Amino acid sequence: MRRTIWLFLLTATLLLGSMVEQKRWPQGETLLGFLSKNGIPAKLYYGLDREEKELASEIRAGSPYIVLKDANGTIEHLLVPISEELQIHIYKDGKYKFRLDPIHYQKIEDAFSLAMEHSPYVDILRATDGNKKLANEFVSAFKHSVDFSHSIRKGDKLAIIYSQKLRLGEPFGMPTIQAAMVEAGGRRYYIFNYHDRYYDEKGKELESFFLKRPVRNARITSRFTRRRWHPILHRYRAHLGVDFGARRGTPVVAAGDGRVLFAGRKGGYGKVVIIYHGQGYKTLYAHLSKFRRSIRAGKRVRQGQVIGYVGSTGLSTGPHLHFGLYKKGRAINPLSIVKITKSRLSGKKLKEFKQLVKRYKKELEDLAKKPKAPNKVEFVKSLVEYKGGEDGKS
Repeated sequence: MRRTIWLFLLTATLLLGSMVEQKRWPQGETLLGFLSKNGIPAKLYYGLDREEKELASEIRAGSPYIVLKDANGTIEHLLVPISEELQIHIYKDGKYKFRLDPIHYQKIEDAFSLAMEHSPYVDILRATDGNKKLANEFVSAFKHSVDFSHSIRKGDKLAIIYSQKLRLGEPFGMPTIQAAMVEAGGRRYYIFNYHDRYYDEKGKELESFFLKRPVRNARITSRFTRRRWHPILHRYRAHLGVDFGARRGTPVVAAGDGRVLFAGRKGGYGKVVIIYHGQGYKTLYAHLSKFRRSIRAGKRVRQGQVIGYVGSTGLSTGPHLHFGLYKKGRAINPLSIVKITKSRLSGKKLKEFKQLVKRYKKELEDLAKKPKAPNKVEFVKSLVEYKGGEDGKS
């Protein structure tokens, strides 16, 4: 049976005396801690299965969450994103219940150009009313080909064709730059997005990263699933990483060169190490039995260096490593990106890419002829729609 739930937040506010609050998830806060502070029985959390408790550990500090309270201040609905596609939904229906819901959002496609006054980052921020993620993505996309600190002159142009998700009136998740151009040192530089990787106009890839399996000779016990509708349980499930089964104490190594961002306990993940590798990539190693003695936040590590040992800490049914890979905060399948090295397209892919370049390059050049501001999008901030079906479509 297909189910549809409509939350008319504005109606609830005006007619029922309910209050809608949008906040940012506090640093160091756990879902269990939040429930305890807000009078929601802890048994709700303890009644979740292992996967659901583990997913609660994916809540990131600073994530925008929504609370709907009745006139007495009692929470009726709590909506907390755990990825760009799924959110935790805790609601009161006689008693409190938990489920995972798909996140519904608007998606805008836009293009704009401008003559720079300061720097690409600052000027994009000003043009987009503070869209830091788009400004960061633009600078990151060109960092292998342009030195913005020395080659940009006042009046140089940039142009961007991109898409952006909007949730509750704010940019949500990472923007996707389809194509972009920037002038620097009297030249025009281009980047084009092809299968979620950036290339120059000749089809040469602009980013490189090498990912190594973190446990040798380990068997895969659970694969990556971003969002899946379970036909028997009639609910959404997700597993934002890959589990490697191995004996307790088996060494776990860094998948790539990087810097340790975190080494400590993290909710259902137990003992965790998080490493930043540059270019927006982070890896997460969970359920460790212990850390290697020297591993701590700020420590530089090399690929293949032991960082900890397989265990079963946190919510775990047995010794294994939960391995997560994130790019700019978005969980991606570690098995699909084992190796990212600079490459050059060829054959059918190059032919397809050249057609894409021809279309986007003309759009960029037309944009650059005359400054064009980003579109102003009007949307309703008070209406949230949730739909889900047995087929997992929404």
